[in-house]
Amino acid sequence: MTIDITQYDTIAFDCDGVILDSNKVKTQAFYNATVEFNEPAAHALKQYHIENGGISRFKKFEWVIKNYLSHLDKESTLDKLLKNYANEVSHGLRTCKINPALSDLKKLNESANWLVVSGGAESELREIFAERDLEKFFPNGIFGSPDSKDEIFAREIANGNISGKSLFIGDSKYDFFSSKEAGLDFLFVGAWTEVEDWRNFCLSQSATYIDSLNALI
Repeated sequence: MTIDITQYDTIAFDCDGVILDSNKVKTQAFYNATVEFNEPAAHALKQYHIENGGISRFKKFEWVIKNYLSHLDKESTLDKLLKNYANEVSHGLRTCKINPALSDLKKLNESANWLVVSGGAESELREIFAERDLEKFFPNGIFGSPDSKDEIFAREIANGNISGKSLFIGDSKYDFFSSKEAGLDFLFVGAWTEVEDWRNFCLSQSATYIDSLNALI
């Protein structure tokens, strides 16, 4: 099965691992943000993040607090972890590679609704996209946490921002399941994913996949 993006009325993109080569940046940031509290917790969170790509940082830090840092005050610990993480990831997002296929891809279907649906922090994403001249590609919005992808999809479908024949392009298992639940077609891009068994996963779910966005051009 192949994807023809010219046939879509809405095209939504995940950010990390699709628009930006930032997965490894964020994986290391989760470790660095947590290691001052507890090294085993930092290792566990790093692996949990890899296995749960696409879920917001808030959920991941709540998980590590519940399972490894429950002896600490939850509110102040979460606040510190979030600040640590934001500081760690800021430079990486500003310097990592932008997907070189994005501009040519946009030219193929400029009339569609283009938007970002990410697990990253919405305010952070909007700032980075403005700085890196990426917001021009996504006139229908750049959306992220604290809302989950499920919540974003439901809201944007309800308000008509996601309408007609719609596609979500992502690189995680959660991307697939959340878009399927919302009724969007899905395309898995493998080039920068951290899902080790991504091809087998796609085959098991009958999910369409490509190695790189260049395959669509």
